[in-house]
Amino acid sequence: MTQVSETEVWQALEGVNDPEMPVSLVDMGLIYDVSVDGSGVVEIKLTFTSIGCPGMDMILEDIRGTVGSIPGVADIEVDVVWSPPWTKEKLTDRGRMLLKAVGLSV
Repeated sequence: MTQVSETEVWQALEGVNDPEMPVSLVDMGLIYDVSVDGSGVVEIKLTFTSIGCPGMDMILEDIRGTVGSIPGVADIEVDVVWSPPWTKEKLTDRGRMLLKAVGLSV
């Protein structure tokens, strides 16, 4: 069995965009933690910009599809957390630049 690394999972998550913004979940600061156990179970802790985020189901589906395609991933556990709450301070520098490029004030 191929061992999957946390780095591989983070890199894959960089390819999952927020459906409402041209920015990855990683650059949005929505992914709080990634861990992988020895049997290939990936645990992802993430939050959303708001409790009523209309893209929640789509984002969760995209995460499962993207991370599930990594060789060695046996299962994916996604834990949605609300603490600490998301704020624009969680944006990466790249995320800020991308949002500014489309005219959003951050």
